[in-house]
Amino acid sequence: AADKIRLIPQDLFAELCEQIIQHLNHKIPGINTAELCQRIQTSGVDINVGDLAKIANALSFLFSTAARNNLSTEELVATLGSGVSTLPKHAVQVIRHVWNEHGKAIAVSEDARNVATVGQFVDMKWKLGVAMSSDTCRSLKYPYVTVTLTVADPSGQITDKSFEMTIPQFKNFFRQFKEMASVLETV
Repeated sequence: AADKIRLIPQDLFAELCEQIIQHLNHKIPGINTAELCQRIQTSGVDINVGDLAKIANALSFLFSTAARNNLSTEELVATLGSGVSTLPKHAVQVIRHVWNEHGKAIAVSEDARNVATVGQFVDMKWKLGVAMSSDTCRSLKYPYVTVTLTVADPSGQITDKSFEMTIPQFKNFFRQFKEMASVLETV
């Protein structure tokens, strides 16, 4: 990971660290590594989403462990310097600055950590469609609903999950959402 971090421009690395801190503070649901990866690639760096996700996971682990152990900025930087794989100087500077500015604000309550381990719902989009025909059936003409859920997994990576439902399935799905809404109103 240190080799890939070395390639990332300092401003984009700082943005990644800021997003991770915001995620750990439950201010944003996750880190959009696909969008950030595209911006890093536009700056001329050869990196893929998987590598950036690994870097984000490592930084998230670093910040959350530092928060759990109440490390000062100097203790965190000393710990980073004693590692087997040394981070580039610009990365340590960014981590020092971000931790100094926002590190103490990370909420490490047990309840917050338990909630975060299941992931978080971010957004839902749906569209109605009609299948007219296929190569095995000339006349289908059945309506369906495509639903795309945007979810932040526990590490903060944002992904889209899509699925299709028939109209009766969608009606059942809608009924269950209405039931959840009515239960939530009583809370």
